[in-house]
Amino acid sequence: FDYGGHGKPRLAGREKPSPHHTPLQFNVSHSGELVLIALSAGRALGVDVERIRPDTNAVELAERYFSAQERAALAGLAPGLQHDAFFNGWSRKEAYIKACGRGLSMPLDSFDVSLAPGEPARLIATRPDADEARRWTMRAFDAADGYKAALAVEGSGWTPKFWEWPAT
Repeated sequence: FDYGGHGKPRLAGREKPSPHHTPLQFNVSHSGELVLIALSAGRALGVDVERIRPDTNAVELAERYFSAQERAALAGLAPGLQHDAFFNGWSRKEAYIKACGRGLSMPLDSFDVSLAPGEPARLIATRPDADEARRWTMRAFDAADGYKAALAVEGSGWTPKFWEWPAT
């Protein structure tokens, strides 16, 4: 393994593709009892899974870390939906910053993601480069009951495939 400038792991010697191999990209996330591993051939990606913790003060954390647009979207939801929406947003934000390879050096309020329950996962806006948002595709998916998960992948025109391995 090797690591990018902000610590994102990668396979050593795979930064420069050759005609004989496609550079494998990967990302890992874990929370509670789950581990997610995302793989791609030649596309940057990030994955995040979050166990929904009922004792989380979603509104307080959103005020601290979310963008103004995301805070407004959260405040516009019924109180019974805000907790779920917060974890949607948090998993999507984490997936994107991991895909970019910058980790928490990227301010979480420098981009906006969708977060309302039932709304498709989407990177809505990026600052200061507004064009950056169009470079990424985001998907939310069900990892397990009581969890939120998201995947951010560079580019479009890809289809995810999922495999599950039980802990046993």
